[in-house]
Amino acid sequence: MAKTVLLAFLSVSLVVAIILQPDASFQSSLQGLTVWWNIVFPGLLPFLVLYELIAAFGLASAIGSLLQPVMTKWFKLPGEAAIAIVLGWMGGYPAGAEAVASLRKKSLVSKQQGQRLLALAHMPNPLFMLVVVGAGFLHKPIVGAIIAAAVWISALWLMLLMTLVSPKGQTVDSPVTSANANGSEQTGGMLQRAAEALRIGREQDGRTFGKALGDSVAASVQKLMMIGGFMIFAAVLAKLSEPLLSPLLAKAGLSFVSQAFFEGHLGAYAAAIWDSPGAGTIGNAAAIAAVLAWSGLSGILQAGYSITGTDLKLLPFVAWRIAHALHALLFILLLWKPITTLLSPLLAPSARPTFTDMSNTPDQAVAVAVKAGDLPVLWQFSISACVLLALFGLIVSIILLPFRRANRTL
Repeated sequence: MAKTVLLAFLSVSLVVAIILQPDASFQSSLQGLTVWWNIVFPGLLPFLVLYELIAAFGLASAIGSLLQPVMTKWFKLPGEAAIAIVLGWMGGYPAGAEAVASLRKKSLVSKQQGQRLLALAHMPNPLFMLVVVGAGFLHKPIVGAIIAAAVWISALWLMLLMTLVSPKGQTVDSPVTSANANGSEQTGGMLQRAAEALRIGREQDGRTFGKALGDSVAASVQKLMMIGGFMIFAAVLAKLSEPLLSPLLAKAGLSFVSQAFFEGHLGAYAAAIWDSPGAGTIGNAAAIAAVLAWSGLSGILQAGYSITGTDLKLLPFVAWRIAHALHALLFILLLWKPITTLLSPLLAPSARPTFTDMSNTPDQAVAVAVKAGDLPVLWQFSISACVLLALFGLIVSIILLPFRRANRTL
């Protein structure tokens, strides 16, 4: 009852705040819509559709079979978990959470494995880090690469630590383990097992290409509409909370935090123009890495929506996001000097990151206004990346085709 009353009070307060500040609410809604259309929609749509297709045609099971030894040895996860990691790291959040939820619903991962996999697969879009942040926000592409490296390495580092301290999870049956149990281990090597897993995964789905494509496009667009709603809602909350949070955060020199707490993409922009006293570019890079690893309240709610219907919990996931943000910041500080020193001879003077302060005033850092011109459009980049991933899947399928035929003759 108390929770219901609290939610009702907060809802009424939000409505009153929107009525009192209609212009600010409208502008922040446009910011969220701009980020969604320019970055999230093109960055996620191809990968969400592609994941449904590769799952429908058994390719996810085949790749899981090929990567089974690596995933089991290093992360104590089944081979199918590699697909969630690939989709999450290439598509950005919440593509990884969607893939993890799908694996859990099919009982391909245990609850404990799914909880760890959810933490690792929820990552920012690499194109956003490399293109938008590096080239668009900071005008230093190499800084975007350093930020991406810090986010990725810190995630792997935390995952390895969690794997070492976590008890052995329960085993689950999957197409990969079933294929091994049926004797394919004796009829050939790794490729035979992958071909058998491909066949089993395809037979379990059974949809035609047209049906699978239509279902995947419809489901993906619906999910993206939900994501856009979360982002716009978070952007409005961030703007309406500025009168309360900004004065306190500005005194502490952390004016970007109010945006970063609610929405990761807007928070990354706020961190990029943040006037970090005495730190310069390295301070902005560390702040951006922490914001992207945190992913914002919007990203966390998107992951929570994705795992609805499973037994995966959101609270451990939030704890992981906080730990990842702190480690990403630390890895920026550790990697900055070695990487910039190593690459300095190869870069033009204008492309080298420096320790000088950015030419932004504290007022600019507080009053964040994301415009369409500030955000490079990711359509062409995301489609190219998706085509490369699809070509990789096609090559794997062609390689496994002779082994599938050989298994049928046995």
